[in-house]
Amino acid sequence: MRRISFGELRLGDITKKNLLECIETDWASSGPRVRQFQRDWGKLFGYKHNKAVSSGTDAVTNLVASVYDYGAERGDEVIVPALSFIATSNAVLAAGLTPVFVDVEKETLNIDPSKIEEAITPKTRAIMVVHTMGRPCDMDVINEIAWKHDLLVFEDACEAHGAKYKDKFIGNLADGAAFSFYTAHLINCGEGGMVSTNNEKVAASVGSTMSHGRVEGGKYFNHVRVGFNSKMNDLEASIGLEGISNFWDTFNGRHDFLLDLMKAMEPYKKYAWFSEEPEGSVVCPHGFSITLKNGRSLDGITSFLHRCNIEWKRNFGCIPTQHEAYNFMNHKLGDFPNSEYVGDYGIHIGTHHYLTEEDKQLIKSTLCSYFDSIVSWENNMETQVDE
Repeated sequence: MRRISFGELRLGDITKKNLLECIETDWASSGPRVRQFQRDWGKLFGYKHNKAVSSGTDAVTNLVASVYDYGAERGDEVIVPALSFIATSNAVLAAGLTPVFVDVEKETLNIDPSKIEEAITPKTRAIMVVHTMGRPCDMDVINEIAWKHDLLVFEDACEAHGAKYKDKFIGNLADGAAFSFYTAHLINCGEGGMVSTNNEKVAASVGSTMSHGRVEGGKYFNHVRVGFNSKMNDLEASIGLEGISNFWDTFNGRHDFLLDLMKAMEPYKKYAWFSEEPEGSVVCPHGFSITLKNGRSLDGITSFLHRCNIEWKRNFGCIPTQHEAYNFMNHKLGDFPNSEYVGDYGIHIGTHHYLTEEDKQLIKSTLCSYFDSIVSWENNMETQVDE
């Protein structure tokens, strides 16, 4: 049986042509294809400034490092969700800053805006939101909090290519956004990332830190900031340019499947929280999330998926309390109950554009079969009680 993976990389004709040109011109580092990739990406969503980097993690690292241009000092704080892919928190640490964790909402997997203000201290410099599984955060509320406390707002939009919040593309809703072009994402470079911003000051900072803190266009060995080596290369951009050329076909096909899964799961909302598309927003079809209710073990649903060779992944886990890497921050289990719950009882599966119709039907039927088995078991139990 074919394994249904979370995502795939396939090299099409445009990619092969671009890669061949790299070979023929002996140019593999950051060059003309990276510049074209930045321009074309920005045109898709109306971003003024775009800096292509080596990964989504590097995008977050360079983006958050721009707080130093606003007077931040090393060790100052950036608010992040307690549950996300760990790259978000790692990037804050890599930039020399301190992640301050805020619990998420179980229903959305996104940071709980009602808990942000209590985490703000005199050392807080920014709020880094994550649009988890491509679902936009409540940006109006978050931006209002940031304005009240004079904080920057950044979007970790690695999973949110093409998503919309109130008719605005994600990435246009804060001081800057980070994107990933890893294999599972809608635009795929194999590796790679992008910082997009309409803020010239943030753009200038990222343009410097991504290349060892140099000033763009200035003296080669004139380093005005502590920086990194984060540049994308033309080989990666050669792959990503194909994803840009067919982005909306990819997005719409994946989105249709995501909506189909949402509809198929409607009868089972008693048993789980599923990915949803709230009114007024468009969710990026990055993946489909399932968080079981009432502390139901994941063993049942994962065994159904295993039998059908469908890959699944944990819903990340609570970074400060469920990952040993963050033991040094001295949080304890119970500090972030929603994030911990999702880490224990949540999974997600792929919705990528290389799934065949047969794959899609198998995913849908497998999920329905699992939840139908719960319904059947409950009905049997009720019958036994009545008897």
